[in-house]
Amino acid sequence: MIRLEKDSDFWIATIDRPEKANSLTPEMLADLAGIAEAAVDAKVLVLTGAGKVFSAGADLDAARAGLATDPIWERLSGAIAALPGLTIAALNGTLAGGAFGMALACDLRLTVASANFFYPVMKLGYLPQPSDPARLARLVGPARAKMILMGAAKIGAPEALAWGLVDRVVEDPLAEARSLSDAALAAARNHVAAIKRMIP
Repeated sequence: MIRLEKDSDFWIATIDRPEKANSLTPEMLADLAGIAEAAVDAKVLVLTGAGKVFSAGADLDAARAGLATDPIWERLSGAIAALPGLTIAALNGTLAGGAFGMALACDLRLTVASANFFYPVMKLGYLPQPSDPARLARLVGPARAKMILMGAAKIGAPEALAWGLVDRVVEDPLAEARSLSDAALAAARNHVAAIKRMIP
């Protein structure tokens, strides 16, 4: 349910469970974490989804069985954040719940105009994953992070762009990700890593 395509130094990991809004099972999260850890060999890693939703977060049955608080989420986002290459979330649709973590850990977030963004931990009685609130606040500011996490606000793509949660609203996020990857793919691996290290 996770498809990995490798074109030399350009990797695309696709969440492929559209019939369930790309909700994530433990096995899918383990696959994504393994891909992110292996992507030290890539200059660019792109995360995207199949269908109309990027990911609705945890599979509901799995969440009730403990996935909502499993450390696998933090393992995944930590592996993405630690990568020396360029990481891009190509958001083909709505981003919800625990799936926020992997997108927040990416360097860039590109989205379609129809996407919505919400992280309903307050309503569900769970805490967000440990690193998510700080990453979210760095992008949108503390008050807006509280609006999303504590106010359970659902925001659309235009507002997400205005807030800084996403970087571009485009018709085809995957095509945009490919275009934005060209310079990194043409550069030396250590040059890509050196520039990324210079940006706090």
